[in-house]
Amino acid sequence: MKRKHILLNNDLIIMKRKHFLLAAASTCGLATALFFHSQSNADSSKSPPLHGLSAPQQAAIDHANQLSTAFQCVADELLPSVVAIESIKATTLQSGLDSPQLPLMRPPLGQYGNSPFDEMFEQLQRIPRNGQPNVGQQPKRVNGIGTGVVIDSSGIVITNHHVVANSDELRVRTHGGREFSVKRIMSDPKTDIAVLELNNASDLTAATFGDSDQSAVGEWVLALGQPFGLENSVTAGIISAKQRGIGIADRESFIQTDAAINPGNSGGPLVNLRGEVIGINTAIHSKSGGNNGIGFAVPSNLAKWVSDQLLSHGDVNRAYLGVAMQAITPDIAKHFKVEPRDGVVVTEVLPGSPAEDAGIKIGDVITKLGNQPIKGPKELQLAVEQSTFENAYPLCIKRKDETLKLTYVAKPNPNRVESKVKHKLAELPNSAQAPLGIHAENLQTQTGDRVCGIRVVAVDPDSPAEQAGVQAGMVVLQANQKNLRSTADLRHACTSADESRLDSVLLLVESDGIKRFLVVPLL
Repeated sequence: MKRKHILLNNDLIIMKRKHFLLAAASTCGLATALFFHSQSNADSSKSPPLHGLSAPQQAAIDHANQLSTAFQCVADELLPSVVAIESIKATTLQSGLDSPQLPLMRPPLGQYGNSPFDEMFEQLQRIPRNGQPNVGQQPKRVNGIGTGVVIDSSGIVITNHHVVANSDELRVRTHGGREFSVKRIMSDPKTDIAVLELNNASDLTAATFGDSDQSAVGEWVLALGQPFGLENSVTAGIISAKQRGIGIADRESFIQTDAAINPGNSGGPLVNLRGEVIGINTAIHSKSGGNNGIGFAVPSNLAKWVSDQLLSHGDVNRAYLGVAMQAITPDIAKHFKVEPRDGVVVTEVLPGSPAEDAGIKIGDVITKLGNQPIKGPKELQLAVEQSTFENAYPLCIKRKDETLKLTYVAKPNPNRVESKVKHKLAELPNSAQAPLGIHAENLQTQTGDRVCGIRVVAVDPDSPAEQAGVQAGMVVLQANQKNLRSTADLRHACTSADESRLDSVLLLVESDGIKRFLVVPLL
């Protein structure tokens, strides 16, 4: 019965051979035909004829076998460049059977569960490399297995920051069995990328990096690594999506793939069918700790830039622009007369920043930096940070009904940039009633001078303002891109919007030093 259950979980195995081959051929035939049409040895991968199949069916099977040959070629090319990274941390345990499992690859959107893979991996960890049990030996060492890929034959390896973080010792083992200690670790937690320099290494096989910007959704990829400590494993899938942000790193533009990625694959390469590394496997979406068909990789272009910075400077030197920005949602897009995701809207410009020098203003929509179209805040942030210091870059913006071209000169990012915008709140006993369900009061200095903005004292339950995200304590700075100096200005903005047959009001609010736009429907 157990065997039957396993077969049912792998439904392709229990298909009749003829039907399985036809299913595989129909799925893979077109892709493989496109890949191998220029290969002179394509005929060598043809299968012996199967009885009962027509010529077109046999041709489809041959195409499927050609895809299999492509996977084999890529694996043969890349595996010599893939290394196992053993992360060692000294600890004292009661017995070898109580050895805790070290998470090798964090599942950012779930926790490790009691899956068969967890049990298998725990058992593997209890067996030392000499094959003898380690019960009773103290102190113990907890070993974690991750993956890396050689980027220079002299002994330079790229991997994930979380693979090597908090380790007392690292050992690196190549596909051919050579073992090295680590001379130097250079790491960037913001992108979860690390670079290792190996001791006494030479003549290693370096992988070739490809252009991740040219990779496409639906493209075949292979993931190579040490899943659950099982070294030199290869899985296949496609690119499911690009430019994913999942909230596990400060700088994210992940490639999403359904190629099986598991704990232990962290730091390994994601490779296209040209044998080029297009990503560094980093994370999985999993509730059990195993593969659920959703894995994420740092794009090779970003990983290569970070590794070059680490090797050149020992850390990552990032440029900055000096703005706070917000994604353009459909509601916000209507007010700025742009398409959703057509740029980012500026909510604050820091004094003395490159943005101020360039002439950027609050309410500007940044649509392009250099030759790169901007679709969201993460794209602009990554593009700015990789700019070369003191170089000038064209910056395209939309300001109301105008399209302008400004010039951004890249500057080093200060260690910490804080907003210098502060408000002195007036202590007024009573608040004035404002529209949209907002109760607000005017702001004034200690001498009684009126300043820009009104402070929200309370928001009516279930009002348009509450539903839009307005909260007590916020400062409303603008309404429909006009500065507010009193609650009367807000009432006037709402009246003007209604007379202009607008269905909402665009508010610029500030909370905890962060500015953003909110779209509030009119009552």
